[in-house]
Amino acid sequence: MRKSIIAFLLLIVTSGFAQSPARPKLVVGIVVDQMRWDYLLRFADRYGAGGFKRLMGEGFSCDNTFIPYTPTYTAPGHTCVYTGSVPALHGIVGNNWYDKFSRQVVYCTDDTTVRSVGSNSVAGEMSPRNMFATTVTDELRLSNNFKSKTIGIALKDRGAILPAGHAASAAYWFDDATGGWITSTYYMKALPKWMQQLNAKKLPDAYMAKSWKTLYPIDTYVQSTSDTKPYEGTLPGGGNYFEHRTDTFKTYRYSAFRVTPYGNSFTADAAKAAIEGEDLGARGVTDFLAVSFSSPDYIGHTFGPNSIEVEDTYLRLDKDLADFFTYLDTKIGKGQYLLFLTADHGVAQSVGFAEENKIPAGLSNTVAMQKLLNDGLQKEFGPGNYIASLINYQVFLNNEFIQSRKLNRDAIKKSVMENLLNDPGVERVVDLENLAGANLPQKLAMMLVNGYNQKLSGDLQIIYRPQWFEGFSRGTTHGSWNPYDSHIPLLWYGWGIKQGRSSREVYMTDIAPTVASLLDIQMPNASIGTVIGEVKK
Repeated sequence: MRKSIIAFLLLIVTSGFAQSPARPKLVVGIVVDQMRWDYLLRFADRYGAGGFKRLMGEGFSCDNTFIPYTPTYTAPGHTCVYTGSVPALHGIVGNNWYDKFSRQVVYCTDDTTVRSVGSNSVAGEMSPRNMFATTVTDELRLSNNFKSKTIGIALKDRGAILPAGHAASAAYWFDDATGGWITSTYYMKALPKWMQQLNAKKLPDAYMAKSWKTLYPIDTYVQSTSDTKPYEGTLPGGGNYFEHRTDTFKTYRYSAFRVTPYGNSFTADAAKAAIEGEDLGARGVTDFLAVSFSSPDYIGHTFGPNSIEVEDTYLRLDKDLADFFTYLDTKIGKGQYLLFLTADHGVAQSVGFAEENKIPAGLSNTVAMQKLLNDGLQKEFGPGNYIASLINYQVFLNNEFIQSRKLNRDAIKKSVMENLLNDPGVERVVDLENLAGANLPQKLAMMLVNGYNQKLSGDLQIIYRPQWFEGFSRGTTHGSWNPYDSHIPLLWYGWGIKQGRSSREVYMTDIAPTVASLLDIQMPNASIGTVIGEVKK
């Protein structure tokens, strides 16, 4: 009997459940801001072997990964990747949204209870407090009593703060006032010495002194339009075609720095400095580095997806990634780190480009639309301000005013919907309080439901025709349900990942639970995603 008990105990001890689970030394999450899925293949003949091609060839590619909600913006995208959840549950419904209670526009990471660290500007008055849910980075920290370090890095505050999570060790973002990395008192009282040393190098100045020339002869950029299209925008410091003489920029110098591929290089510099300075992946416990490359979004908005600027940006980013992966091989060890690469959203074609090529397209003017709606309601229901805000493709009624005048709210909504449908670019208008009766295609209905938060969202949702959006004649934007905005890359590489490729439709919400499954930790507390089992060895 005694031998049987001993044998049973040995069986338990040697079983997988009795041992600490095997985990990678480091997890690296990469989000490329505004990367359409087709960029993986469109520029592939110019990519080197060590960047995107390395991930596609040696890792696992989920070719049909989609965002399962609308509107498709940066803050909800980063939040969704790391929470496995949607705006209906995690509360980040846009980059900005109209708060129906304070009657003010709210920025996603605003927090006036904290102060900037590393700068005297207000750019550091930020935290993740507007996010309702935990992230997979939070859950990693919770899994081992906060022994893991989790750090977020991005030029954009929201690209660093939201992925890093509530319980983050740190998040760092770029400050235009100083040209350096900053954080907030939510995380710490002073920048660590390694970050102070990095800022002291003044790398943005060194990068801007190079100017932005094309990586290869400009006439070899065959995936792009010519360089002087009237629908392309201008850098904040001036200039809308190559060579971009950033060495001469004085005004808006650091704002312009964001709109160059050097912003990606600088972000990679900070990622490596964080690994060195914090001993990430070298402390006997799994750490997590969340990196977001923000510059492609700034560049894409300014010049459009068919510009030479965007093509050059991705060729340069490919080299930055290759260099970063080689660094990880050396510092952490090949096969010792888990890495994924995805995007927060895609982007539409510039309207001018679309029209030039006989593709139906158009622009909507939100300010003019709001005035037109309010003028129409005044004629029908009497003087007053009926529209509180028009933001995120949503109409917020001034419900307090409507209630105070004892007006028929349903009649007002009906009038707004009818007037909106007179706009040539508007395809549908949906009553967000009655989504079940909207009679929408299944996928679009799912995206609207997932994007609708009863407390934070508007009253009516505007659905534009494909390739129509709120914006300007120069540059482009994103935010719609359409595939050009919602079809994103998803590449897995390294520890625990097998080589392969799948065309099965998966969603942005599946990333966090898949990471959690690979690490054998709890998935985030509002996750609705499903583990992508195909990627695991």
